[in-house]
Amino acid sequence: MRLPERVCLITGAGSGIGRETALLFASEGAYVVAVDLNESAVSETAQMINDTGADAVFVTADVSQPQDCEHMVAHAEERFGALHVMFNNAGIMLSEDGDAVGTDDAIWDKTIDVNLKGVFLGCKYGIPALQRAGGGSLINTASFVALMGAATPQIAYTASKGGVLAMTRELAVLHARENIRANAICPGPLRTELLMKFLDTEQKKQRRLVHIPMGRFGEAKEIAAAALFLASDESSFVTGTELVVDGGIRAAYVTPE
Repeated sequence: MRLPERVCLITGAGSGIGRETALLFASEGAYVVAVDLNESAVSETAQMINDTGADAVFVTADVSQPQDCEHMVAHAEERFGALHVMFNNAGIMLSEDGDAVGTDDAIWDKTIDVNLKGVFLGCKYGIPALQRAGGGSLINTASFVALMGAATPQIAYTASKGGVLAMTRELAVLHARENIRANAICPGPLRTELLMKFLDTEQKKQRRLVHIPMGRFGEAKEIAAAALFLASDESSFVTGTELVVDGGIRAAYVTPE
């Protein structure tokens, strides 16, 4: 067991990376607080965990709303007594998100509210809980596009994920002496509902695939495995970094300075 009796809060746990991470963490001994805006999906995640004999609860929350984020953290502490791992994973990718000229203000605002403000709020309320627990692991989902840009225009999404990286680095420095580690995961293109809805034509899919040296989309389970490493004591000297899980894209296109 790599997370014995660790209390882990995971946002976006109704599907994709969040669900796979919740299931994996539970199998490694964690108590899971699964959070999502979609109540039926996140309750299903919790039930899947409980059916295995592990222990999970679900919370319905909109991570862009301060009161919802405060409530989800409070519920974790009330139900399990502490919070040890905070995984700010919830995110959106809207099909209307394009270049700077064509993207509507409302699409920009909605994307930033969920992907960047939502991570900020998770940290705002999650970090004090980690402090009360004597330390822990803070994990934020960013993206490979935060490091190198995207082949398919998605200006709001890319900007939001760049902000997540910058925020994560600062939090790592600020809280390092408190036994709190802060890291970001940068997934490459994944075969998840979120991305497949965005890459809604074969042409768009091929524009992404041609850039992936491994020649395939990643799987949500592969990102969950990276999150497990960052949540566990195996990464005890890792903080302030970006864990890139992208099938080789960055290595192929970014040269050392």
